[in-house]
Amino acid sequence: MEYIVVLNVAFDFGYGEDTIYPVILKDKNEMILIDCGYPEFLPKLEQSAKEKGIDFSELTKVIITHHDHDHMGSLTAIKRKYPKVQVIASEKDAPYIEGKAKSLRLQQAEQTQLLLPPEQQEAGRVFQDMLKAVENVEVDFTVKDGDYFPWCGGMEIVETPGHMPGHISLYINKFKVLISGDALAIENGKLKLAAPQFTLDMPEAKKSVFKLLNYDIEKIICYHGGEYKENIPEALQNI
Repeated sequence: MEYIVVLNVAFDFGYGEDTIYPVILKDKNEMILIDCGYPEFLPKLEQSAKEKGIDFSELTKVIITHHDHDHMGSLTAIKRKYPKVQVIASEKDAPYIEGKAKSLRLQQAEQTQLLLPPEQQEAGRVFQDMLKAVENVEVDFTVKDGDYFPWCGGMEIVETPGHMPGHISLYINKFKVLISGDALAIENGKLKLAAPQFTLDMPEAKKSVFKLLNYDIEKIICYHGGEYKENIPEALQNI
């Protein structure tokens, strides 16, 4: 039996409470986590899974949609505690996850730092230090657009660049569910592009949204915002 569980991982970094929505896919052979939160979030992931009746120690794979610190931050901790877990990412994103190439988010932050007014300089430095502190992890195997796997009801890899060039989303055939990572977000009940200030190529991000119209989607699970079900084709076209 295959099923999809959306984890609700709440946190407060001092700016008010926020929540991220990693996803667990499960069948009789696999338990796959899609994205894994900020550094030191493993206990939060384990607790959220436990609340949903899931034993986190059954995890077999982690798929990273892209190398932002809030999506791969706890990857090293997962590998240390559960060394048999396989790490999967796109061909284009793997070098950044492994540390063979400098984080694109860090490059963006360093460039932005030069333009910040004096009162924001310290916050900019803190953000860069946070990005630098993310530990790199070896990717066990890479995927590309159109790759299909029989796991958990059938999974297709959908390249959705824009937020980052190596960003991927996942389409789960049996459930007609799209796991969008940061290709999309929900804000005030509406489907939108995620964090425009962190989207490295906005025209490319909009092309990716247009591409999603080719899929029969009944539900979108956004890492920032949770689940969206209302008139998805129209919502995508409105973006």
